Amino acid sequence: MSSHIRIEWIEPQDFERLFEIEQAAHLVPWSMGTLKNNQGERYHNLKISVNQQIVGFAISQIVVDEATLFNIAIDPAFQGQKLGFQLLQQLLVQLQQKGIKTLWLEVRESNHNAQKLYEQCGFNEVCVRRDYYPTPEGKRENALVMAAYLSF
Repeated sequence: MSSHIRIEWIEPQDFERLFEIEQAAHLVPWSMGTLKNNQGERYHNLKISVNQQIVGFAISQIVVDEATLFNIAIDPAFQGQKLGFQLLQQLLVQLQQKGIKTLWLEVRESNHNAQKLYEQCGFNEVCVRRDYYPTPEGKRENALVMAAYLSF
């Protein structure tokens, strides 16, 4: 049986499901307030659904001709199916169509799966931010800053 995959804009009624995914997918998840505060006209936010069930999302903010990917998450039960790749590819296409030249992001130094995804989508490591991310143990972890250049 084939799955029906859709990538669409995030809607207000999606937040409960997005928050569930956020809690399941991240070491130090965002609060519901942070999730809701990262919405609005300066944002380009997408959800990915499989058979009408939301299984992931991407939140990015646009400033002039650059964007920053603040959050991307796929429900752990749906990871390993290239859904994050499809979501990120669609985000890159839509941002490029809006005239965005660069998409920036930070990723935990220990998150090798995410780094591999970003490299597959054309991101390059730019620099390291020391002690950027909190850890569940109350320590700090470095972030790799990565960028994808959308104009040729």
